[in-house]
Amino acid sequence: MAGTLKIAIVGPGRLGHALALELKRAGYSITEILSRSAPASRGKARRLAGKIGARVSTSRDAELDANVVWLCVPDRTITAAARGLAAATDWKGKIAFHSSGALTSDELDVLRKRGAAVASVHPLMTFVSDSAPSLTGVPIAIEGDAAALSMARRIVRGLRGDAFLLPRERKAAYHAWGAFASPLLLALLVTAEQVAQAAGIPPTDARRKMLPIVRQTIANYAILGPAGALSGPIVRGDAEIVKRHLQAIKETPEASDVYVALARAALRYLPAGGRAEIRKMLGK
Repeated sequence: MAGTLKIAIVGPGRLGHALALELKRAGYSITEILSRSAPASRGKARRLAGKIGARVSTSRDAELDANVVWLCVPDRTITAAARGLAAATDWKGKIAFHSSGALTSDELDVLRKRGAAVASVHPLMTFVSDSAPSLTGVPIAIEGDAAALSMARRIVRGLRGDAFLLPRERKAAYHAWGAFASPLLLALLVTAEQVAQAAGIPPTDARRKMLPIVRQTIANYAILGPAGALSGPIVRGDAEIVKRHLQAIKETPEASDVYVALARAALRYLPAGGRAEIRKMLGK
């Protein structure tokens, strides 16, 4: 069934690149890669199109003869991109997706009014330059019109992902959850690198030295759950060590604030000893 479905990708950036490669690997036909007219964007589109056998176009010469048009553009430009494509084809019977985790399918309302069924289809995955992660087993949040949701489930099955329906009013909270799982996790790790400097360990060395404990912590979390994975002074109720930590990092920008916020979260959500004494040490 995958081979009979034609998909056009709008936006050859990190998400569009990774998604197009995964769709091609799953047997879908990618007919067209749409980009902006800027040379850099056109260059990305040409390189991607060459890998998957698609044609390159812009909103001015787009054919949009695909069954599904998938907008992989930044959140702030989704509505404008949809508006720019509204007159490019007859949208009756077509499906249009966007992949914002925070915004609803209403960003594509201009296409809905022209006859398309629309949905937001967001993989809970991180996409960065020079990386095309597999979507096998990846949760993919879907929200929108019934016909578009049916198509989204079909495509996600082809990608071997895990589609789940997300109420529109929950999208911002869902995306914030994703932020904690990836970009804010990186913010924690880079803050840890700054703390390592207080111990005389440069960031590059700290990154290398941290990886074993970070990997084991994630492995423990996956197997044992958060309570079973917790170690350190908070689970032991060692307020004196917490005090020493805070004294050691007080001159490191933001590190004390991050430590206190995360320690308070640990006291609230995880097993801990000496809660009252540690709360006092944290200033609350």
